[in-house]
Amino acid sequence: MAREEKGVSEYRTRRILAIASGGGHWEQLLILQPAFSGCDVHYATTLEGLADHSRLSNAHLIPDCNRDEKLRILYSAFSLFRLLMRIRPDIVVTTGALPGLLALMIARRFGIRTVWIDSIANAEEMSLAGQTAGRHSDLWLSQWPDVARAAGADYSGAVL
Repeated sequence: MAREEKGVSEYRTRRILAIASGGGHWEQLLILQPAFSGCDVHYATTLEGLADHSRLSNAHLIPDCNRDEKLRILYSAFSLFRLLMRIRPDIVVTTGALPGLLALMIARRFGIRTVWIDSIANAEEMSLAGQTAGRHSDLWLSQWPDVARAAGADYSGAVL
C-alpha cells in the first residue's frame, strides 16, 4: 500500500482502519502489520484486551454481532459509523467477520477504499460475510486460489 497521498499542497500519511473479530480473524490481521508500515494505523476488534495483549496503540473496541441478532447488528453498525467518522481512514482493511463487513459497507458509502481478506479457514467456499463483501470491496481476496476462482475474488497468496 502506498504510504503517502499527495493533497492539494501537502503530503500526508495514509490512515488505515484495520478491523477484525476476535480469534483467527484477529490473528490473521496482525500478521498483516508489516504491510501497514509507514501508515497511521488504527485497529478495531470485538474482544476487550486483545489490542492490549498485542501491544497496539490506536486500538478501539467495537461491539460484536452475528446475523441472528438484528438489534445487535444495528448497534454495531452505529458504533462503526461513529468510529469511521472520528478516525476518517483512507482505507479500511478487514479479515472478517460481520463487524468487518459492516465497516466496509459503511466506509464504501463515504468513498473510503475497502479491502476484504477472507479467512484462511474458508478452504471450500467463501464465507457468508465474504460473499457479501464482494459487492462492497475495492479489493476482494480469498486466501485459497480455488475459492477465489469460484467466487470471482482475487488471490494474492495466503496470510498464514
